[in-house]
Amino acid sequence: MQAHQQATTRQFDPQAQAYLASAVHAAGPDLAQACQLVAANVPSAGTALDVGCGAGHLAFQLAPLLAQVTALDPAPAMLDTVRAAAAANALANLDTCPGHAGALPFADASFALVASRYSAHHWLDLAAGLADMRRVTAPGGHVLIIDVQAPDHALADTHLQCWELLRDRSHVRNRNDGEWRALLAGAGIELLAHHRWPLRLEFASWVARMRTPPEKVALLRQLQQEAPQEVAAALQLEADGSFTAATGLWWGRVA
Repeated sequence: MQAHQQATTRQFDPQAQAYLASAVHAAGPDLAQACQLVAANVPSAGTALDVGCGAGHLAFQLAPLLAQVTALDPAPAMLDTVRAAAAANALANLDTCPGHAGALPFADASFALVASRYSAHHWLDLAAGLADMRRVTAPGGHVLIIDVQAPDHALADTHLQCWELLRDRSHVRNRNDGEWRALLAGAGIELLAHHRWPLRLEFASWVARMRTPPEKVALLRQLQQEAPQEVAAALQLEADGSFTAATGLWWGRVA
């Protein structure tokens, strides 16, 4: 597990500014929905933890709604980027902490809200990560997960996972809604709501953001061009390699 975590950190650390500027990460209906759920269900005096915060886009949205937000990530450059952006936007109630899911450096029941956005598909042991998120959530508190939602179509799922791995060697797996429901239940998190939106990924910026080597880009394009028609249709594959996946949001509560 440690080798995977180190590889993930090495993969993302140099790309902090690219993720801060990424339109895919900086905006989206999932962020608006997350803010609505938090504003309606989490007291403004509450605290939140953003696990695998990346460049901090979710933490930036949560900070104006809550008393304190902690952004956690294993990549030092990501945390530097979050601190700089928080200071530039006068978010004095946002702090950072190094760490990763599955070994959260906090006491039990520390937060009213524990969240993660576009990070869980990198976790080697997702069940352990969710169990740790539940551990640091106070009784009656909430858990928010936002991630790429895998297709239910088995062949499309196989192709998407392969594209993801070629593009990013730290990728572990996108999960579908049924898998997420089982994982949340297994962690003792009661699912209250699920939302899903299309996520169009423009090919050139998608691979550039991860600095995918040219030889892997070429192989990725070959696989896309050879994809069966049902895969191309399910993922709305475009001539230039751009495609449409899905973003899923899962909102739960801890007893």
